[in-house]
Amino acid sequence: MAIARAERLVNLVLCLLSTRQYLTAERIRAIVPGYSDAATDEAFFRMFERDKTELRDLGVPLETGRSAGFDAIDGYRIARRDYELGDIDLEPDEAAAVALAARLWDSPQFTGAAHGALIKLRAAGVDVDQDVHVPVEPKVRTSEPAFPPLLAAVQEGRVVEFDYRRPSPVEVRTRTVEPWGVVAWRGRWYLVGHDRDRNAPRCFRLSRIVGDVRAVGKAGAVRRPDDVDLLSFVARTQPAVDQTTATAKLWVAEGRAQGVRRRARVLGRQEFDGEPGDLLEIELRFPDSAASWIAGFGPAVVVLEPEVLAKTVREKLLGALRGAGVRA
Repeated sequence: MAIARAERLVNLVLCLLSTRQYLTAERIRAIVPGYSDAATDEAFFRMFERDKTELRDLGVPLETGRSAGFDAIDGYRIARRDYELGDIDLEPDEAAAVALAARLWDSPQFTGAAHGALIKLRAAGVDVDQDVHVPVEPKVRTSEPAFPPLLAAVQEGRVVEFDYRRPSPVEVRTRTVEPWGVVAWRGRWYLVGHDRDRNAPRCFRLSRIVGDVRAVGKAGAVRRPDDVDLLSFVARTQPAVDQTTATAKLWVAEGRAQGVRRRARVLGRQEFDGEPGDLLEIELRFPDSAASWIAGFGPAVVVLEPEVLAKTVREKLLGALRGAGVRA
């Protein structure tokens, strides 16, 4: 962060902490050093919006409101009761555990949150050494798109809806769930909660969720039962399901995708969109994770059956195109 911007952010925090009234953007522009450098109103508002986002990312609790009922424009302030941090005293081993936990996440969303937490602890005078050495460093990978919205729903106590793909029989159904928690078991992520459609506790593998997770209803409507051990519930209900296999038929371009060919059986020659190739049959021990593996071969491999797997692979390819800024 540039020195000038850092100084402006510090001045903005001091300004908003020192008042009980809500200060409008124009009032802040006149008071806080650095904003007068903006050449136009548009440049100021862009600068101010970036600064507000930066402060919120750092965990600074900005309040928005009006000082009086007749005020026509919203203003901003920082309540000391929300901003000030109580005394924190960590033992060396506890500080090392915090540093290790911050390095645990392998996800853009949670890496940033962990970094922000370390900044707050250091600001409170807690020495957290991120270079602490451990013989084996674990990583929690959260590449599943459903993970962030489900975790948010658990924290907010909100009901969720999502489309869920069952492996046997192969079908996609909409499920309505009261989420209790998200846990990892044997390298996979699961949602545990009360399934309203079945009127019973159920767990759902995140890799089988198709499309977006939709939060419905009011916050605070869901409460996790005190006697439920999420991890034990997943361990008790999942092993038999995880051993299922599925057969898929693939078209593979001629001379391509040797990794697929080594695991599959050739049924015969076949063209696809005028391109020569082979028709293959393959047994998939883990059908859910196979979609990402197949999508990695790009247009050299096309799933012909089952349709659910073909759709999942197409979604992953389209997602990769969107991530690269390419329109499908």
